[in-house]
Amino acid sequence: MELSSRQEKIIEIVKENGPITGENIAEKLNLTRATLRPDLAILTMAGFLDARPRVGYFYTGKTGSELLTEKVKNFKVQDYQSIPIVVHESVSVYDAISTMFLEDVGTLFVVDDKSCLTGILSRKDLLRASIGKQDLNAVPVHIIMTRMPNITVCRKDDLLIDIANQLISKQIDGIPVIKDTEKGLEVIGRVTKTTITKAFVELITDDHV
Repeated sequence: MELSSRQEKIIEIVKENGPITGENIAEKLNLTRATLRPDLAILTMAGFLDARPRVGYFYTGKTGSELLTEKVKNFKVQDYQSIPIVVHESVSVYDAISTMFLEDVGTLFVVDDKSCLTGILSRKDLLRASIGKQDLNAVPVHIIMTRMPNITVCRKDDLLIDIANQLISKQIDGIPVIKDTEKGLEVIGRVTKTTITKAFVELITDDHV
């Protein structure tokens, strides 16, 4: 986050004199305590300062980049997951291709009659199936999909940074967010490379934190 000149002055005062009360900070800046209250709240919530009752404010010693890193490491999948795009395992390759284009996604999650995850379809899977003379309307997706257990999944409480690493290391576009049920793995969301990009944009623009 970008600090105002007054907020930077507050940090310098706390660095040199901390722990220091809000009243003493206000005196050094020739301002009222009420005027400084919003700045002190922002600096405390952002992690630059910490406050202890009857003691005052003190500098945490953390830089802006360190604070950003800490926030990123605490992001969870449930805070950013999007709606999953699923198809039934009996639909044709042609219908799956149509769904992928209409929904503008790079990965489809395949489910069975119990709405539980059985496979994943990527652009590459559908492209491979399209090469040749076979009738795409006659080929069900369960013939060409990637099946369990060769599917990377995540859960809503997983850290977003861990899922980002999996997207990179395994060179995949999307990961299903699943919930364990008696019937199987229910798909409740998705995390994609676009999800990670949005998370970082929101972080920089302070729309989420």
